Amino acid sequence: MSIDEEMFRENEMDGYTKIDKYNPQKVSAMADHYFKLLRELGEEPEREGLKKTPERVAKAMQFLTHGYDLDPAEILNSARFREDYKQMVIVKDIEIYSLCEHHMLPFFGKAHVAYIPNHYIVGLSKVARVVEAFARRLQVQERLTTQIRDCIQDALEPLGVAVVIEARHLCMQMRGIQKQNSVTTTSAFTGEFETERTRSEFISLVKHKLT
Repeated sequence: MSIDEEMFRENEMDGYTKIDKYNPQKVSAMADHYFKLLRELGEEPEREGLKKTPERVAKAMQFLTHGYDLDPAEILNSARFREDYKQMVIVKDIEIYSLCEHHMLPFFGKAHVAYIPNHYIVGLSKVARVVEAFARRLQVQERLTTQIRDCIQDALEPLGVAVVIEARHLCMQMRGIQKQNSVTTTSAFTGEFETERTRSEFISLVKHKLT
């Protein structure tokens, strides 16, 4: 299979078709840079163990940043349904894998997302897909948190949105301060979640574990 035919994902999801391909021109251009980088590091990129590494890393970076090619609002609108339910909807423990834009090292953890519908609900998997679309970019956790919040607020116009992200950053664990147990928590709220009562209910439900 040639590079331009190689797909790392192909799905059709409720009217929203997502087909991702490795771009052969980008793979080639990025691989050239990684080849030179290996040499600058003092390695021999032609040796057996590294011979295909530049291409592998180029493909990996395309996958890790494929969120740039996704439209989160379109993902939500592809599965928006009219419904008179007006209680809290929570999708919690959504795995996040992203790259810090400052050092391009991974940060990873979980997102907890809630909204209170206002005539419209959305397919639950789409909430996780929106998180993925924003996470698979060069990011900072603070911006990631508000992007998820704002996208859901704008697309669904709910009574409120809540987003909390807990993540570990390898730029703090592998280098720099090297604090292995540090966890960063960020939050963003709109509407009803800006009131103490609703926000407290959300936090309580996020902490609750099913038995």
